[in-house]
Amino acid sequence: MKPIYLFTSLALACSFTSLADEGQWQPHQLAELQDELSAKGISIAGKQLADLSQYPMNAIVSMGYCSASFVSPQGLVVTNHHCAYNAIQNNSSKDNNLIEKGFLAKSLAEELPAGAQERLYITEAVTDVTAQVAGDIAADLSGKARFEAIETKRKALIKHCETDANYRCSVVSFHHGLEYFLIKQLMLQDVRLVYAPSEAVGNYGGDIDNFEYPRHTGDYTFLRAYVGKDGKPAPFSADNVPYQSKNFLKVNADGVREGDGILLAGYPGSTSRYRLADEIAFAANWQYPAQVHSYQQIINTIDRLSAQDADLKVKYASTVKSHNNRMKKLQGLLDGFKVTDIHAIKAQQEQALQNWINADTSRSGYLQDISRLKQVIAAEQAFSRQTYYFEAAKRSAMLQTAIQLYHLAQERQKPDAERDMGFQQRDIKMIESRLNRLERSFHPKMDLAIWSEQLADYLAQDDQVRVAELDTALGLSAGMSQAEISNRLQALYNQSSLVSSSGRLAWLDKTVADFTASDDPFIRIAVAISAKNRALQAQEKELKGQLSTVRPAYMQAIIAYNKALGKPVYPDANSTLRITYGSVDGYPAADGVYKTPFTSVTGLIAKRQNTAPFNAPQNLVEAYQAGNTAGYYYKDLAAQSDLPWHCSVFSCPQPKRKAFNSVPVNFLSSADTTGGNSGSAVMNGKGELVGLNFDSTYESITKDWYFNPDITRAIHVDIRYVLWMMQYVDQADNLLQEMQIVRN
Repeated sequence: MKPIYLFTSLALACSFTSLADEGQWQPHQLAELQDELSAKGISIAGKQLADLSQYPMNAIVSMGYCSASFVSPQGLVVTNHHCAYNAIQNNSSKDNNLIEKGFLAKSLAEELPAGAQERLYITEAVTDVTAQVAGDIAADLSGKARFEAIETKRKALIKHCETDANYRCSVVSFHHGLEYFLIKQLMLQDVRLVYAPSEAVGNYGGDIDNFEYPRHTGDYTFLRAYVGKDGKPAPFSADNVPYQSKNFLKVNADGVREGDGILLAGYPGSTSRYRLADEIAFAANWQYPAQVHSYQQIINTIDRLSAQDADLKVKYASTVKSHNNRMKKLQGLLDGFKVTDIHAIKAQQEQALQNWINADTSRSGYLQDISRLKQVIAAEQAFSRQTYYFEAAKRSAMLQTAIQLYHLAQERQKPDAERDMGFQQRDIKMIESRLNRLERSFHPKMDLAIWSEQLADYLAQDDQVRVAELDTALGLSAGMSQAEISNRLQALYNQSSLVSSSGRLAWLDKTVADFTASDDPFIRIAVAISAKNRALQAQEKELKGQLSTVRPAYMQAIIAYNKALGKPVYPDANSTLRITYGSVDGYPAADGVYKTPFTSVTGLIAKRQNTAPFNAPQNLVEAYQAGNTAGYYYKDLAAQSDLPWHCSVFSCPQPKRKAFNSVPVNFLSSADTTGGNSGSAVMNGKGELVGLNFDSTYESITKDWYFNPDITRAIHVDIRYVLWMMQYVDQADNLLQEMQIVRN
């Protein structure tokens, strides 16, 4: 049973912006936060952190879905084990399972291709293009017309930016459309697997420990970026050479202690800090429960079939890992909404904003903006309810492939500038990579089982949710059992060319006429439901276009309100480069329970069992018990203080604890993180690498909606554990020699 917190203080709820260590800041904002950085003991100037050409920010890397950082001049990159899971899976088979065994290349020649789809992105420039994107759009446009006008401007800016094919550019909305920035990133295409610990280290504790603390997980892996001999990015080739990174993080083998200030830099995915109370209610009462049901079904199916087939287990290892992570996060969000009344907190914030607006008649326009926003949100929620089960009914890798290929053929009929984003000429290589990737992560047996289960749920819905075109194309009718659906669909896989990479790739250059004339069953279904898909996409564009007007107006009100209070406002996370700061710190998990900030190898071994996920490798245990810990064995990492008996855990110093004597494994900090921050560099005040972010505590999951400074904690791999594993357990001496390791 999870601990219960009820926070009702208005003081806790009244601000829309940062409290304590809250804030996922754009780098250019760091200059105005110098006082906060100095108070944390961060010696790097905020102005330096704002400069993407300087150390340490030009060593921070995006993987497109996770974060990473350069740690040598030879393109060596460190990230999380779970972020590199696809690369490890890509090189595994049932007879050579690197997920279970781990992998270490002792030379460059032994490093393995991470996969055709893997990329590393280095952000080189961030430019404000708000005026170019939204400055002259007519106010009387429909939502769809406004959406398309913005997309046209975004595509034009991207095309101008991508005159060099080695760069990937994007125009990203900040503050929900109030600002737009052009992001220019160098794209490295040849990524290789260098060193990954065994799953017994990299995923120690598995899904049982996911989002829990104490943790003892060695969630780290090393990759390397390669380029052509001319130094320019290039696809994989045996002739390529390691990328010469302009800067790389120094690695501090002395790490951090309790109370130390830290910086964390990476690419957080998405937060909802500025959503309305109505949106929290929708998520808690409908959206998240529906997603939990779907994810649990898929996980159960993968687990059941994988237990019978080692090949399926390898192919779907990455899928089930990501689904389990998402499932536990969803459940944590639902639990968190019950524990902390975030809906009430948001309602109080909205009331505080309204009180400020009412205090001055010149602000009355904001009230109309908020009213309009609520109307559009209600329409958006109705659309989500209407389409959710139809989207789930298309949850077949083969059907999704057919839909994507047919969409591409339709877009090819237009000039490139007029195509939907994601289907322009610049996107073809990535589409091709995804089609190839299916070879390592698809099996007809699993795909059919998952799809038929989702279709059974879809058929249980009423006629308003069901889509006649899909029912007709698949021969479905209300009341059909999952077994009946499965029997009906089995033949589709036997008759389709899409089950092979060559068959999928053959459709990349086909015309619309080729698709409409095809007798491939998945292609025929894609064509049959295309008009419905297009109609729903048009509805979605209409809603997004309307939101692109009303959400920025709401954000203007929030920013003006906080400016009046003398507070800066950070944007919601949107997968762009951000910096956060905090302190190494524990937290009060429940009445009488305080969780200390460090865990150790001693605790890891105490947890050890004979079976996964707590089957710590024997060589790890032997190395520690033999006393092979020189350089990484630390005493008394915990700060010492006395706690008077009458103090509240929220207002008094931490209790005096026993000295910490061991090799540290994981540690906590108050840094503000979310999904996408996995693999983010955790740095000390000098910008030296001291850890890798990889998770949050269970009590912190609701931070996507609301940051509670008392209990929100991120979990990091301690770099001392990584170095200890490399030196004494896995003998990765070649990599240790390559990195610049420093001590205090």
